[in-house]
Amino acid sequence: MTNPGTHRPAAVIVLAAGEGTRMRSSTPKVLHSLAGRSMLGHALATARALEPARVAVVVRHERERVAEHARTLDPQVLLVDQDDIPGTGRAVQVAMTALDAAAQAGAASAGEGPGVVGSAVGVGLDGAVVVIAGDVPLLDAGTLTELLEAHHADGNAVTVLTTDVQDPTGYGRILRESGSGDVLGIVEEKDADDAQRTITEINSSIYVFDAGVLRGALGRLDQDNAQGEVYLTDVLAIARGDGGHVRALRTDDPFAVEGVNDRVQLAVLRAELNRRILEDWMRAGVTVVDPATTWVDVDVELAPDVTILPGTQLHGATVVASGATIGPDTTLTDVEVGPGATVVRTHGSLAVIGADASVGPFAYLRPGTVLGEHGKIGTFVETKNATIGTGSKVPHLSYVGDATIGEHTNIGAASVTVNYDGVNKHRTTIGSYARTGADNMFVAPVTVGDGAYTGAGSVIRRDVPAGALAVSASPQRSIEGWVARARAGTPAAEAAARANASRDEQELSPQARAERERAATAASGIPVTPPPVLPDQPAHLPDPAPRSAGTDPKDLAR
Repeated sequence: MTNPGTHRPAAVIVLAAGEGTRMRSSTPKVLHSLAGRSMLGHALATARALEPARVAVVVRHERERVAEHARTLDPQVLLVDQDDIPGTGRAVQVAMTALDAAAQAGAASAGEGPGVVGSAVGVGLDGAVVVIAGDVPLLDAGTLTELLEAHHADGNAVTVLTTDVQDPTGYGRILRESGSGDVLGIVEEKDADDAQRTITEINSSIYVFDAGVLRGALGRLDQDNAQGEVYLTDVLAIARGDGGHVRALRTDDPFAVEGVNDRVQLAVLRAELNRRILEDWMRAGVTVVDPATTWVDVDVELAPDVTILPGTQLHGATVVASGATIGPDTTLTDVEVGPGATVVRTHGSLAVIGADASVGPFAYLRPGTVLGEHGKIGTFVETKNATIGTGSKVPHLSYVGDATIGEHTNIGAASVTVNYDGVNKHRTTIGSYARTGADNMFVAPVTVGDGAYTGAGSVIRRDVPAGALAVSASPQRSIEGWVARARAGTPAAEAAARANASRDEQELSPQARAERERAATAASGIPVTPPPVLPDQPAHLPDPAPRSAGTDPKDLAR
């Protein structure tokens, strides 16, 4: 949200000097990220949304890493080093010194003053100074704008942002004046008495100060407290003692002022920020089928009527146009998805997917991939630094790297652009309306012309003219018995022997199969019953006795 209202602050000071020991990490606390930005990145984005004249970041622990990150995010940021004196009060002291010096330098370069040499020496920062912490990632510009408006409307010397929490342990408590509700001061946890510890209104460590009031009070701070630190909160009591108005603006959103001290708190705020991001997109017309398994970074852009299916993560500067469907189980980082496209179970980064194109499932789009309208990158396909034209398809089981493919071309399954010779990368160019066979190797640099065909199993080493058929397969040879000779005793040899025996069995006549069975039985030692011996001549049978006429056949049976 960028809405600085009617009052722009003179400066925003971001406190980012702490080590964050409870994170138990070699990474400085403010560099831990959520929703695609570091915590310091969230703080700087919020600060810049107020359109201040200057932004200062106070650094100390891992100074170089934090400073480099801050400069990367905001080259105009003023980096300020905190010394060995601990405390937020000391951090703001050194920041104000640097901001006053910058104001003097700016006045001198602009020729301000009465024209006397050194007239800019007394020039200091003038106006409202906002102080925020670098580890409060859900603080938004809208809340800070309300704080600024309240500060100016009431003519306050100091305005502090507060909230109520159920468990205020660890936070500074707000002490209010009965009746007026003005802030008497802030007492830190270790310095509070039992009664003060029951107060649930807590300090967010987010303030708006009048620059003059802040400058004067900072010079009167000391380290007389339980922790031996220079407390910024003491400025409130000093300002009130000097007759200034010190008031608080209470926010009903505790998450907006919650800081991160360990990874548990970071996870809680990461989930809450993601919930808010998804809710905003759903209210803007995006369908999120399962918010519990969907993660979207703050810089992602989604159009109305986008559908996000479960298990999807959209990171970085990903942009998804209207009507596209992403997921399930898809991770895209800095990917541009065109209208009506579908991306299923895909991992992609720094790629462009055209309108009505289809990607996945199980595709890997590496940086430099550009898929044209109505194109297809299918199952188990990897692409890198490749341009695939309108209507062209790489359906399955292929690698296309350092390649240009024209329009309406089909790449056969299991094809590879062989782009690397061990030293240099080379490019493959395949024209429009080409049809390449399955299991092709394109040994780059090589060009296949428009409308050309290639045969299955071909290794394309030389350019193929437009409209030509390229084949490189040699005649097949089958060396009979090679396995039995070269791989004797292996399972393969035994399987081949069984198959050959079965084949031979089917080719024998019934008589030959019977003879083979008898031979096999004899070889096994099983006795074989010999066939019966038949006489050379058939036995002579006597003629039957003649039957008398009239004899009843039944009489013969008695």
